[in-house]
Amino acid sequence: MLNLDCPAIPCRKEPVLSKVAIVGSCITRDLWPIVGAEPSDLLYISRTSLPSLFAQPLEGVETAQEPPGGLGVFTHRAMVNDLKKRALAALIAHQPTHIIFDFIDERLDLLSVGGTVVTHSWELDVSGYLSQPAFEGASTIARTSPACELLWLQAADEMAAFIQSTPLRDATVIVHEAQWATQYRDTAGAIQDFTDEVEIFQGKPAAIDDHNAMLALYQPAFRARLPKAVSVAAPRELQLASVDHRWGLSPFHYVDDYYREVWTGLKALGV
Repeated sequence: MLNLDCPAIPCRKEPVLSKVAIVGSCITRDLWPIVGAEPSDLLYISRTSLPSLFAQPLEGVETAQEPPGGLGVFTHRAMVNDLKKRALAALIAHQPTHIIFDFIDERLDLLSVGGTVVTHSWELDVSGYLSQPAFEGASTIARTSPACELLWLQAADEMAAFIQSTPLRDATVIVHEAQWATQYRDTAGAIQDFTDEVEIFQGKPAAIDDHNAMLALYQPAFRARLPKAVSVAAPRELQLASVDHRWGLSPFHYVDDYYREVWTGLKALGV
């Protein structure tokens, strides 16, 4: 006989799995393989910029079904999504519990063309698409120029409004804050200095100090527009590049301890 006076045995609740969306770069996407985890449901939006996300699709550009120029399937698709402006719809459709922003891909210049702006990524550079009539008359908006800064801050306003006026308002917004490393660990474990000027990709030089100053502006400006956003960051001493990184030496390809530290911060936020 059931004793109704006995307290009910509480049901064991299954842990709620996170659905993560990344608007950023490999510094966030690389967290999972480096710590030996596999995301259950991840949307990764890369090779774009906030101004490009909110611009109009580029009319007349023809993109191939198969990646041209030796591009990978994912990197080609990311670049095409930037041209076609598909990312925001994908972000809504994903229904993420967490949206992680990092601004390392904001190193890329913008192209003003056809009444819109697109991101001038390495993938676009090697795809052959720039020779199409759709790109005729394109002009560069240099990443560290005052014009690009103004466009970015306006787009940050748009992103904040977009999140707050859509179901994305229910997601935890995380800013993965980082700086370009000024030093790297070589194969012998010794610490070496980068020269201040490095290449973003072949033929695209960049000054580390300039881009760190830009990130020092972008990151707090974005958080100010989304007061509920939270930040994760590794200590400055872990923002150290590694010559053994899976993608090669770069000021934003860090030592493994960097990723482990950021991963700990994300787990505390439910990722």
